[in-house]
Amino acid sequence: MRFLDFLKTAVLLFAGAANALAVVTIIGAGTEDRVLLYGAFGWWLVAAGVGGYLGRRRQAFEGVARLMSTARATPALPELEPGTVLFNRLWALAAFTVVAGSVGFFLPQVPAIAVGFPLMAALAVRKQAPAVEAVEERDGVRFYIERTSAMRPTQLLRTPGFKKWVDESDEAQRQPAR
Repeated sequence: MRFLDFLKTAVLLFAGAANALAVVTIIGAGTEDRVLLYGAFGWWLVAAGVGGYLGRRRQAFEGVARLMSTARATPALPELEPGTVLFNRLWALAAFTVVAGSVGFFLPQVPAIAVGFPLMAALAVRKQAPAVEAVEERDGVRFYIERTSAMRPTQLLRTPGFKKWVDESDEAQRQPAR
């Protein structure tokens, strides 16, 4: 699976987990527990603010940059198994969502707090895919996630790709006159 596609999918899955837990919180709290709902909305706003603040930069996070710099070069395209890669890399998110959601119908406070963490993660990682795409275009490579055990750290493979060619005279014409 391409690393770029994995990052985009991870953002959507984290946001989806946050939405599912928010629905469970609202259903579990019902209309009678307004204090819980107001407190939950406040926490969700704080989590969204923190995630937005952490994800404001267009550069790759240090961990993502380290993954790309230590990628093993290979001339061949690896096997593309997106389902297996997604499950191996994001099983903890699925377990977190299921456990917090199943408890939520009896204790709505648990998913109310749990919503903040995937929401924060989704907003913090949202600009990592364009950063990886920029590196791929600049260097003419493609990064793929190597299929490993779910308990081993993520490893990337670097394959040849297409380099983005920018005409220097074209860029000079697009610059506004000063």
